[in-house]
Amino acid sequence: MLPPRWVRRLVLAPGVVVLTVLAFMLVPVWLLAAAAASPLLPGRFRPLRALLVLLAHLALESVLLVALFALWVASGFGLALRTPPFQRMHYRLVRFYLWQMFWLCQVVLRVRVAVDGPAPESYAGRPLVVCCRHAGPGDSFLLVHALLNWYGREPRIVLKDTLQWDPAIDIVLNRLPSRFIRPGHDPDSTVARIGELAAGLDGNDAFVIFPEGGNFTPRRRERAIARLHRLGLHRMAARATRMMHVLAPQPGGFLAALAGAPQADVVWVAHTGLDDLTTAADIWRALPMDRPIQMRWWQVPASEVPRGPDAQTEWLYAWWERIDAWIDAQ
Repeated sequence: MLPPRWVRRLVLAPGVVVLTVLAFMLVPVWLLAAAAASPLLPGRFRPLRALLVLLAHLALESVLLVALFALWVASGFGLALRTPPFQRMHYRLVRFYLWQMFWLCQVVLRVRVAVDGPAPESYAGRPLVVCCRHAGPGDSFLLVHALLNWYGREPRIVLKDTLQWDPAIDIVLNRLPSRFIRPGHDPDSTVARIGELAAGLDGNDAFVIFPEGGNFTPRRRERAIARLHRLGLHRMAARATRMMHVLAPQPGGFLAALAGAPQADVVWVAHTGLDDLTTAADIWRALPMDRPIQMRWWQVPASEVPRGPDAQTEWLYAWWERIDAWIDAQ
């Protein structure tokens, strides 16, 4: 269960900063231990690589938390946090954090990303609803990094409430346009909140949603198919059974986003390269990552988006079948 907000602000956030200070006081010990263990374990300096990323993450998280506290004070102890200047400053902080983490993963973990799709200029001045498959560790961070740093967008994000355990994510995204949702809790309210978030998109916004509702795993795929059968949606279940690399999409949030932003182009995002990294052991064995992460983007103008819930649900499934076929082809 998620702790109350005051606990997250007064205990978890300062705790991360204290932990960072303690960790860096013992950096020589950690480095010697990791260097000594590296020749004894499989892979190329896995302990040392993992340690460097962990320390850098702690440092960046702490810098972000201190900067967020400073912005809270500068905004009149929160009174002006929702004004455009402070919103832009928060987006700049997120952009900085994600850029540094992405650079670190490139250098230390040898992460490589190949993107295929329309050039950033093709999206200029167009509000976007971005629908992405969800599979593997960090794919949501990669997508938001791409939108902020490659496409110059200010994302509005729908994400699970459990991510508020991370103090930086908790604080910054509760100040920016986003919605933390609890899967399975009051679906009607969740759909309404998604529609509210999608309303009023302008030319540099991007509404981000993961229609599958969770990270792909084979077990979740089977559960999603069984759920469709229980609901009597046997035709959709049959289509989901033929899709081997994605979960059956849940149309509620997607339909709410389209209703809230009828003027927006829809961007579909597929990726592969992280699919089989479902446990900590999988991630450990994959380090360093010598295979590239491949991303494919498709843009559909608002004028070509079907109208009406039934047509849009059918369209969502057709695109999910196309994404599944693209993944299979890789």
